[in-house]
Amino acid sequence: MADISSPSSVPTWFDRIKPKSFGRFVTTVLLFIGAWIMVFPFIWMISSSLKPTDEVYDADFSLIPRTFKGFENYYAVIFDQPYLIFLMNSMIVCTGILVIQLLTAIPAAYALAKLKFRGSTILFGTVIAAITIPINVTSIPLYIGLVRVGLLDTYFAMMFPFIVSVFAIFLFRQFFRSFPDSIIQAARVDGFSEIEIILRLILPAAVPAIAAFSVFSFVAHWNDLYWPLIVVQSQDKMTATLSMMQYQSMFDTDYGLTYASATVVTAPMVIAFLFARRLFIRGITMTGVKG
Repeated sequence: MADISSPSSVPTWFDRIKPKSFGRFVTTVLLFIGAWIMVFPFIWMISSSLKPTDEVYDADFSLIPRTFKGFENYYAVIFDQPYLIFLMNSMIVCTGILVIQLLTAIPAAYALAKLKFRGSTILFGTVIAAITIPINVTSIPLYIGLVRVGLLDTYFAMMFPFIVSVFAIFLFRQFFRSFPDSIIQAARVDGFSEIEIILRLILPAAVPAIAAFSVFSFVAHWNDLYWPLIVVQSQDKMTATLSMMQYQSMFDTDYGLTYASATVVTAPMVIAFLFARRLFIRGITMTGVKG
């Protein structure tokens, strides 16, 4: 009978973490390398935000700053400029875009998924094709139109190109196809209108898909720099991401402040994702249940 109190019989930390097969070991190593590749830019960003400008791209690279300037950099970013206004502008724009996208995408996706009408296949193909069109293609005519109606430097101008999301239509359409047709038919027999079916049956079941798309939409438009850089002309309408451009000029760039600003801009999205990650993963998984 083995003595369980002997040192040889007590499992060590290595015994707990060592892989049970060579294949699992290789998988673990590859996952670790991939995770490091994904996380390292954020580590670089935080490390650079704690350094003076001349140390950020110094030849002797070190993650630990030789001269700590974190307090000065973050204080300048948060208090030496109206950062709360920039944050509020980003929240207004991202929330407005998300709400309008949901109001337009959910009924359209429901129609493509559950209603039978002539041309639905062509319409869905058009939605798929529209996903491939980048904002850069339509930016010039949109800009000219906003100039002619005098709506530059407004919240509407920042939201206008994104009020209809073909990606949202596609995502919700895939999710709605997995909803049982028998329940919808029973609701119609009971006298439900199509709007009531969406509000009372589809939406409660679509919470995971809505959460997943909300993360996509919020992150994409929170980090958007291209379109606000075109239509925003005053500091009062600057978004949090656009405010990073204040530390760059044609002749000089304060990299310490730029990375500190990038860290402050990124933090709310990371925190939001940590709270919504389960709904996000669930929504992405369920949208592929039925093609």
